[in-house]
Amino acid sequence: MQDEPTPTELVQAVADFLRNDIAPLISGHQAFKLRVGINALDLVVRQLTQATAADAAEHARLKRLLGQDGALIDLNRVLAEQIASGALDLATPGLKEHLWQTTLDKLAVDQPNYASYKREAGRGQDGA
Repeated sequence: MQDEPTPTELVQAVADFLRNDIAPLISGHQAFKLRVGINALDLVVRQLTQATAADAAEHARLKRLLGQDGALIDLNRVLAEQIASGALDLATPGLKEHLWQTTLDKLAVDQPNYASYKREAGRGQDGA
């Protein structure tokens, strides 16, 4: 076991330092590049804190939906093949809900400030 700070805490500390102490001192194109770097660090923090649970939930949904087990990447491949072949469609019980939740979980990590994500995240799987 490693001592603290955790990798998440370290990355967050660097992002906060850059955002709060360095960014106010920089302007122009260098400020833009710094914001890109800060955004990348923030994304890493979200991946470290959210992706494992989202992947586990996606894996469980895929196992139920497809009736088989396997690695997440393999189950996603099977899902894509079955959708492409017409074996599964939006009338398939659980498919629409799975696709909706997977999309929301990915946006929560990748683009949590995306306006449409913020609006839809609280609306539920049926969009109502």
